[in-house]
Amino acid sequence: MNSLLLALIGVAMILAGYVLYSRYLATRIYALDDSRPTPAHELEDGVDYVPTNKYVLWGHHFTSVAGAAPIVGPAVAVIWGWLPAFLWVTIGTVFFAGMHDLGALWASIRNRGQSIGALSGRYIGARGRNLFLVVIFLLLLMVNAAFAVVISNLLVATPTAVIPTWGALAVALLVGQAIYRLRWSLPVVSVVGVVALYTLIWIGNEVPLELPETVLGLPAGSFWIIVLFVYAGIASMLPVWMLLQPRDYINGLQLFIALGILYGSVLLARPEIVAPAYNEQVPEGTPSLVPLLFVTIACGAISGFHGMVSSGTTSKQLEKESDARFVGYFGAVGEGLLALGAIIATTAGFATLADWREVYQAFNDGGVAAFVQGGGAIIESGLGLPQSLAATVMATTAILFAATTMDTGVRLQRFVVQEIGEIAGVRLTKGVATVVAVGIALALTFGAGADGSGGMLIWPLFGTTNQLMAALTLSIVAIMLLRRGRTPVPALIPLVVVGAMTVYALFIQLGTFWDEQNWLLLVLDIVILVAALWVIVEAFVAMRAAKEFDGDDDEPVSVAAPDGAGRSGVGGDGAGRR
Repeated sequence: MNSLLLALIGVAMILAGYVLYSRYLATRIYALDDSRPTPAHELEDGVDYVPTNKYVLWGHHFTSVAGAAPIVGPAVAVIWGWLPAFLWVTIGTVFFAGMHDLGALWASIRNRGQSIGALSGRYIGARGRNLFLVVIFLLLLMVNAAFAVVISNLLVATPTAVIPTWGALAVALLVGQAIYRLRWSLPVVSVVGVVALYTLIWIGNEVPLELPETVLGLPAGSFWIIVLFVYAGIASMLPVWMLLQPRDYINGLQLFIALGILYGSVLLARPEIVAPAYNEQVPEGTPSLVPLLFVTIACGAISGFHGMVSSGTTSKQLEKESDARFVGYFGAVGEGLLALGAIIATTAGFATLADWREVYQAFNDGGVAAFVQGGGAIIESGLGLPQSLAATVMATTAILFAATTMDTGVRLQRFVVQEIGEIAGVRLTKGVATVVAVGIALALTFGAGADGSGGMLIWPLFGTTNQLMAALTLSIVAIMLLRRGRTPVPALIPLVVVGAMTVYALFIQLGTFWDEQNWLLLVLDIVILVAALWVIVEAFVAMRAAKEFDGDDDEPVSVAAPDGAGRSGVGGDGAGRR
């Protein structure tokens, strides 16, 4: 199979989904209406609620949800062959991810920027909300701790990416000032920002920065982890227009350029896919394709984390309702294109099948390293870029998107901490909640030693927890549609498929953790499984009641907002309502 043909088919399928299916969802299912004021206007505060140009907001949303997961998942899943991964990414992007991301955004803007956690309290009940928060808290903990480890490992392994990684912060701060203070036109800002970012990539390739083996008594990787969490904590408290938005926007442009470079190299080099379409010789210990494919590739097909971003930060910045189609659904399209690129890079970026099998000797042996190696080889072959520069582009791309996800993840974790405090009768300020959120993640990361390896301890549960979150989000979307007298089928189909596959995977993992005597993961697996099943049962009861609903479902109940949590939180029943 030639990689060019696979790329053309995949891109055509995903873009057709945006042109056709997203229009159907926007007009017939969600009935987006620009005459309705969005929370960004109703509750504008200049910090979290900020009306934003849809292209800038798309950049924030897309890069927040992208991260390293749409690279890691497909790069691991191709061990079963490229065809199952390709089908799940393309079909999942069109009918699962786009519907889910747009649905979560719509649900939040119709409830004054409330998050999925808060909406569960309204549509499922207080008990459902509390159980929901358990899943959300654990998911964010996994994302923040693991992504810090992934980024630090890449910074250590690819010293050429250090300068562009941290230099991008200065570029983002200047872009934010140019857009909101100096009122530069967006095209000019975009060109200047992208040129500055790629200049930094070139400088980084010429001037690699490698830390000594120990810094302040810590291994180099551990030092980077601490720096990353300090940065993420500070960034999570800044106004979104100052750093989060411009950083994500420029990174979004950079990613599409990087994808253009990768796909352009595929067009020029036309490498053959050396990996099998269906791998009948998987390494010993590789789990079964069903159901593990559907949780290994989460981001890139459907991801619960996307719904948290859609309702946690994006919904508070939407200029008008019709922008939700571009920001939400096209954000999923960008994620799908990245996942498709990862599949091509990790199956066509090797010279022979033997070379490919040398990398994929065991399950989880692929990942970011295989993406950087394979993608760099394709770019070198197609565009003639030096291997070092090509690898720097790929590594910087992976790092920047993992970092933007971590930025948003820490901000969302702070919201969850405030919501939990509110339930316990304790009002936490933004600063205190941030310290708690970062402190818990650091405790997990360094709980197994000074090397920071603890950050990956609960990562095996990420895929299942993430997909359960997607199913729970879809249950709320389905309830809202039923209460409005619209068909819930577009939400129910992915809800049933993802929910069934994920619960099946959780039961398989229970057996694995028991055999390994991994009591921490076993207990967490049980907690997540019980909480999710309980919420799903209550959600289906709520769906039955929703059919009989008679009232104005677009008028939220007025509840006082806690300090910081309600107006911008993942939880917070108030969500700034008035």
